[in-house]
Amino acid sequence: MSLVALIDYGSGNLRSAEKALARAANERGSGHTISVTADPAVTAKAERIVLPGVGAFADCMAGLQALPGMVETLRDAVLARGTPFLGICVGMQLLAEVGREFGDHPGLSWIKGDVVKMVPSDAALKIPHMGWNELAFIRPHPLFAGLAPGVHAYFVHSYVMRPAEPGHILATADYGGPFAAAVGRDNIVGTQFHPEKSQAVGLALLGNFLDWKP
Repeated sequence: MSLVALIDYGSGNLRSAEKALARAANERGSGHTISVTADPAVTAKAERIVLPGVGAFADCMAGLQALPGMVETLRDAVLARGTPFLGICVGMQLLAEVGREFGDHPGLSWIKGDVVKMVPSDAALKIPHMGWNELAFIRPHPLFAGLAPGVHAYFVHSYVMRPAEPGHILATADYGGPFAAAVGRDNIVGTQFHPEKSQAVGLALLGNFLDWKP
């Protein structure tokens, strides 16, 4: 069986993400085993890696760095060996160079850009942005295979990623202005929304991630 490492660094909806990934694997018949792990040795052997995240950018980055050898293992697996990687919510934001929540804090720097507070054009729109929003696919990607235009996904966030290169934006959503809902390059993808909370759309996307061969 192929292993999917779901990184446990003290942040994220691990159980719901684990359940959703396991269901997607079962429905696709992909044979993947989902391992919730804080162990770099397990992560290094994984065929795919998922990094969830809920909370403040700096806290999440500190939690990841607190696992001895994990950042280095992720860098080797994803950047050097091309292991398919999915970041979810703050797990996607950590891909940026810097997060600007409560000061400036370095990220993984795998996708050039920064993470900034949402400022909707309509002052009546509340922050955090919470609920279902339509996805606009900017460019084709295997992650979106079989998803019809206009599908909705579930968001909970106050900050958004601003990729420096427009080509790294895969999908957008609108909340008082467009923002990056999914980003990616090479073997790396990230979603600002929560696939594990997005019902059929989320399960389809997770299944596509399990099938993806960058």
